[in-house]
Amino acid sequence: MSTRSVIFKKITTDKSVSVYMGKRDFVDNVNSVEPVDGVLLIDPGALDGRKAFVTLSCTFRYGRDDMDVMGIVFRREIYVSTRQVYPPLLDREQAVHTKIQGKLLRKLGDNAYPFFFEFPDNLPCSVGLQPGPHDSGKQCAVEFEIKAFSAESQDAKIRKRSAVKLMLRKVQYAPETDEPAEPVTRSRDFVTADKPLHLEVTLEKDTFYHGEAINVNVSVTNNSNKNIKNIIVSVDQVSTVVLYCNDSYVKSVAIKDSGDAVSTGASLQKVYTLLPLLADNKERRGIALDGKLKHEDTNLASSSLIKEGVLKEVMGILVTYRVMVKL
Repeated sequence: MSTRSVIFKKITTDKSVSVYMGKRDFVDNVNSVEPVDGVLLIDPGALDGRKAFVTLSCTFRYGRDDMDVMGIVFRREIYVSTRQVYPPLLDREQAVHTKIQGKLLRKLGDNAYPFFFEFPDNLPCSVGLQPGPHDSGKQCAVEFEIKAFSAESQDAKIRKRSAVKLMLRKVQYAPETDEPAEPVTRSRDFVTADKPLHLEVTLEKDTFYHGEAINVNVSVTNNSNKNIKNIIVSVDQVSTVVLYCNDSYVKSVAIKDSGDAVSTGASLQKVYTLLPLLADNKERRGIALDGKLKHEDTNLASSSLIKEGVLKEVMGILVTYRVMVKL
């Protein structure tokens, strides 16, 4: 089995700066987030006395970059942090390096310098709303990127040929719990019936992973004088854009139209299995997806888990899921 590591590399057009990273996915475990680490390789001749910098940014985009209506640009920077990498502010040998940084520094030589960022607690994860098949431009999304550039100073104008960008993903991970989900019950009274229609729905657990089937236990007791003609079970994705408005989009990402009937005085207990997958929802406009890197597949967006004390307004797009049972 090969143990070779994949290294992501990008070089500026003027060859002054090259950025190397061992990975582009960084996991948010709610309590902590994996740090962003990499190495910058500089060409002193091409730099010609300029300095080299690296910026980590988080941007919320809700329109194309070229859209400008009455001076309003449809993108907002949630977080920006810039580090000067060259000339180094710390001695390279005294700095603490990650394992991948150590390997890259040994391989790239004396003109390589490490950089390191830690995500703040209040940043959202990478998520975007899927555009329709005929939509043009970039999707509404929360995006992360590393930008390496050379300039006379951090605030100086950056030449396009002296800068390069590498997209990153901050992905949500929820530790698995064995606690069963609490059952949900509903009763409906009818004027012409002495007894109600009773529905109870139970899930095996609260947390499900991508590609995992969801078993929905449905129990119906029909003591009313109404006949139930059908039972429809669905998994709904609720996406709320919280940064500039409170628009919510509700989309069924898995649905089972059972055709099951429950006549007056009868009861039914049955388990319905649903499997929400992006493959069944491709090209559906407005479906929330986990952040996507170029030429890579993604999946339905993970549920948004917010650390205590963090304002929801800075999360960009909040995603939740619910199971709906309709009689």
